[in-house]
Amino acid sequence: MKLSLSKTLNIAIISVYLIFLAGSVVRMTGSGMGCPDWPKCFGHYIPPTSEEQLTWKPNTPFKKGYIIIYNDALFVANSSLKTGSEFNPKNWSAYKKHEYAQFNVYHTYTEYVNRLASVLAGFVFLILLWKVTFNPLKRRGVAPLVYVAFLGMLFEAWLGKIVVDSFLTPYIITLHMIGGLLIIGLLLRAKFLLNAKPSFSNKYSKTFHRLLLISLLMMIGQILLGTQVRQYVDEQVKLFGFEQKEFRLLNPSFKFYFHRSFTIAIVLINAFLYWVNQKYNLGFKAVKYVVFLLVFEALSGILMYYVHFPFGTQAVHLLTGAILFGVLLYMLFTSFRLKRFSS
Repeated sequence: MKLSLSKTLNIAIISVYLIFLAGSVVRMTGSGMGCPDWPKCFGHYIPPTSEEQLTWKPNTPFKKGYIIIYNDALFVANSSLKTGSEFNPKNWSAYKKHEYAQFNVYHTYTEYVNRLASVLAGFVFLILLWKVTFNPLKRRGVAPLVYVAFLGMLFEAWLGKIVVDSFLTPYIITLHMIGGLLIIGLLLRAKFLLNAKPSFSNKYSKTFHRLLLISLLMMIGQILLGTQVRQYVDEQVKLFGFEQKEFRLLNPSFKFYFHRSFTIAIVLINAFLYWVNQKYNLGFKAVKYVVFLLVFEALSGILMYYVHFPFGTQAVHLLTGAILFGVLLYMLFTSFRLKRFSS
């Protein structure tokens, strides 16, 4: 089946959201260091399935670049070799980027799937680049947006390496997520511009437009606040361990309480947005999904705080926030177009 530029762009947007989902599962399961190196995993293109494959043993072949665990530390093979009866330090270099030297097959393959999702998205972006460059029906502004989004993907790949090398430094993870949102914004703008004709099924309303703008700005602020809370949780995980979930929000800062309370304001502003849309029959069908997603987002946040991060809630919370950002942004693009045509 031959894909159009529009369909390829849709797939690219979905692929970025899949990266968000995969990344949130990695964080939810504590699998961020499942692969201690990048882009390979313990020096392998396909990760090992047991710790035995990573443990130094006599009379065992290892390829150049393979990483082993020896005396609770990581070592990299300087060249392809077959081990002797004793460990020879001349054949190995200590892995110095961090001191994390553990293997958990579940964590390793969770992180590996995350990386596969990024690779898949990379191929989709290459196809998108080809189509946007050689598409005879060019739309003004679409190609530059796609090019910048692709550069953003390359930057995100490099940042992913920094995340691993820095042993999951919280603020770098935050930058990684914000970069993903910017890429989604660029792709959504490109998608919007491909639809050259205005949608006359929608009506412009100054009140709705202003509420929509406020809602989007509030959502962006809430996401940024959420990254601050997530950084605090990451620090608690490092301090108390991943399994001690009851300590993740122990004595949280003012930012957490503001983040929690700010949700009420966001729900109210979007409920008003929904009411205005219905009362004046503006035709923005996506508003009802915004309200539903907000309830889902708030519920997952409540569960994380009061039920100590039950399985899946972190992934739902992060992905829902990213989807809300995209839906609100696309509706705002539509409202701006309607405003231009109504003036």
